[in-house]
Amino acid sequence: MLLIDLITINSVLFYISDKEYLTTSFLIFCNLFWVFSSFFTGFYRVYRYTKVYHIFSLLAFQFIIFFLGFFAFFTLFREGEIVNNQTLILITIFTSVTFFKILFIFALKKYRSSGNNYRKVVVLGMDSSAKKIIELFNTKKELGYVFLGFFSDKSSTKKEFLGKINASFNYVIENEIDEIYCALSILNKEQIKTVTKFANENNRVLKLIPESNELYSKNLNREYYGDSNLILNVRKLPFEYSENHFIKRVFDIVFSFFTIVFVLSWLTPVIWILIKMESKGPAFFKQKREGLNGGQFVCYKFRSMNVHTVSAISHTAKNDQRVTKFGAFLRRTSLDELPQFFNVIRGNMSVVGPRPHLKSLSLEYQKDVGNYMERHAVKPGITGLAQVSGYRGEIKKKADIKNRIRFDIFYIENWSFLLDVKIIFQTVFNVFKGEEKAY
Repeated sequence: MLLIDLITINSVLFYISDKEYLTTSFLIFCNLFWVFSSFFTGFYRVYRYTKVYHIFSLLAFQFIIFFLGFFAFFTLFREGEIVNNQTLILITIFTSVTFFKILFIFALKKYRSSGNNYRKVVVLGMDSSAKKIIELFNTKKELGYVFLGFFSDKSSTKKEFLGKINASFNYVIENEIDEIYCALSILNKEQIKTVTKFANENNRVLKLIPESNELYSKNLNREYYGDSNLILNVRKLPFEYSENHFIKRVFDIVFSFFTIVFVLSWLTPVIWILIKMESKGPAFFKQKREGLNGGQFVCYKFRSMNVHTVSAISHTAKNDQRVTKFGAFLRRTSLDELPQFFNVIRGNMSVVGPRPHLKSLSLEYQKDVGNYMERHAVKPGITGLAQVSGYRGEIKKKADIKNRIRFDIFYIENWSFLLDVKIIFQTVFNVFKGEEKAY
């Protein structure tokens, strides 16, 4: 939808604006301002259950901000000059974007009513609130939910009854269930804790059906299905919003491009020569690492060791004999990681994120850390919160990997653009300061 809106805005500007004002800087400003303002207004946070009046309120708020930015361009950069047909431009943009957004939403609802673009759901526990949600799933086909049945520790003769709650976990995996709804009045705390852990580890959406007369923590995101059916979203993570992925990806591309052009373009030949002078073998080291959703990719580094088969299966230790003299310098300054900016451009990695691990080590760590798989929810990074917090290098004991994963999960759950910037600055500072574990 963002792409459609940007095409609409640019088309209107191109065909209606005075060509003398239609500069590249003006177009870039309008596009970037729309993207960033929509991020802060939550313009694209429209869900299956979002009501039409809320969509119109989002439209109004977004265009107020955009119109202010539109006029700000001429005030700041054109010394108060104003486009002659600015009113027509803004009215046309507002009308066009509103038309396409409403058309898209109603077309999508029609598409879902025909049995497409659906999400499979099950309910754990059965009470009056759960019955209302199930009725909503069955009657409001335009929402795009397919209710497959419910689980309860109390036996039932209803055809939707699928078995005991403990049997739900295998059913969810085998039938590729998208969302799990839990009746809070039925499940106890231990069951909720177990279901939450299961949902996190298997990347399933978990939502809670509360009792209508109960108050719940403000940390739980309240959602209304229909007029009065309250649902609690267990947690709304930053990367559940598509605009955050977009912002992070744009930053990755821009930052990596400038690093490649202004740093690697002249530094790579120098490092290549010095590596070749000291030891035989390729200047670049390639190794398969685990990435987004556990998939594998080829990770690039400047070679810092003598060619050795053990390097592919074990961590580097302090005073490791495999590391060359120049390689020790590369590792101490983190210069060996610079080729990974090509991984970022290719989309395998991000500038900031959990560090990628070998698959063999990843399988080992899963045994020690229960929520280890959660770190695969985002792309791995060249640097990360764990690394700038002192957890980098060799894993000597279980506490090392547990603390590293703790920081990785905290990063995923609390991501912000400013956090990425802070981590990058801290990484650069640590390089000049020197780190004890950089070997």
